[in-house]
Amino acid sequence: MTNLKGKKILLGITGSIAAYKAAFLTRLLIKSGAEVQVVMTPSAAAFVAPLTFSTLSGRPVFTEVQSEAGWNNHVELGLWADAMLLAPLTANTLAKLAQGVCDNMVAAVYLSARCPVFFAPAMDVDMWRHPATRHNVQRLQAFGNQLIPVAYGELASGLVGEGRMAEPEHIVATLNAYFAQKQDFSDKRVLITAGPTHEPIDPVRFIGNRSSGKMGIALAEAAARRGAQVTLILGPTQHRPALENIQLVLVETAQQMYEAALQHFPQADISILAAAVADYRPAHAADQKIKRSGDALTIELVENPDIAATLGRQKKENQLLVGFALETQNEEDNAKSKLERKQFDLIVLNSLNTPGAGFEHDTNQITIISKNNKLRKFELKSKTAVAADILNAIIEL
Repeated sequence: MTNLKGKKILLGITGSIAAYKAAFLTRLLIKSGAEVQVVMTPSAAAFVAPLTFSTLSGRPVFTEVQSEAGWNNHVELGLWADAMLLAPLTANTLAKLAQGVCDNMVAAVYLSARCPVFFAPAMDVDMWRHPATRHNVQRLQAFGNQLIPVAYGELASGLVGEGRMAEPEHIVATLNAYFAQKQDFSDKRVLITAGPTHEPIDPVRFIGNRSSGKMGIALAEAAARRGAQVTLILGPTQHRPALENIQLVLVETAQQMYEAALQHFPQADISILAAAVADYRPAHAADQKIKRSGDALTIELVENPDIAATLGRQKKENQLLVGFALETQNEEDNAKSKLERKQFDLIVLNSLNTPGAGFEHDTNQITIISKNNKLRKFELKSKTAVAADILNAIIEL
């Protein structure tokens, strides 16, 4: 069932080799019942002819604010649309939109749009990782625009990494999920833990992990958009939720996360433990930086409090507890065991063996396991789409 039927979609295409994917994207949107109006930058037209998109959409394609036919009213287009989709969005146009530079039709329509805006970047891996690009992405998100994360894979340069435009099917699924959103969490209080913990060795060094917190943040934003009152306990990471109606509790160590979780858990209807909490910490953290003093250094570790097990024991009948398992071997068996030991209602299994999934990526591939050992495997998706799958599974309970 499609939720795009009758929706008016503005598709902005910029000058990337990934523009060829926009043709298939247009076809999928039309097939889903949407009306599609394509606008292109002049450089995009050098990759794929506007006639291609005009044929697929059944509408004229605009590449200039002013043409032989007269003034192409970007203001009217911005008012017409139910959503604007920028795909592919190059680093160049991304930078322009972040700064409000308006020198082409796509930028003019974007600045005139009153509808939700989704953007699917496409660029090489080093361009994607550059601090300027990261800043521009965060700036667009701060404006309320919704990122459709890049995919991991082979790039036009021959390199392999992040930077590929999300596949058209994933983009359509994201739009579908957006228009399908119900306020089905409107009476729910949701507690989410996310990110790593840092366990100090001395004032300089710590024991930690590679968790970025992106999955937990995506869950917090998705739940908030569906009406939940969300409390997000977030470990040390540079990432923050884009929505202001999320109660944010910042922590550093596992002990701090444990204390915050115990404080907020009694009021929660649903708790999702997505944080990558350190199992052990140094028994003694040095007050001063430890100096090199020999060939070896021994650090005694002691066990951290088990947040999941503690909440599992305290859980009441009207509370639902969801856990995460990140495994590298015997994945399903280990996840099922953790589900039982921690008294979870659901567990979300991540695998580090799937390229593009796990820590630091914008995409993830999960398996959801319930208490009756029912397994549901999902394909690699953006973490935004994964968050929707997890929340849907929770609603089913």
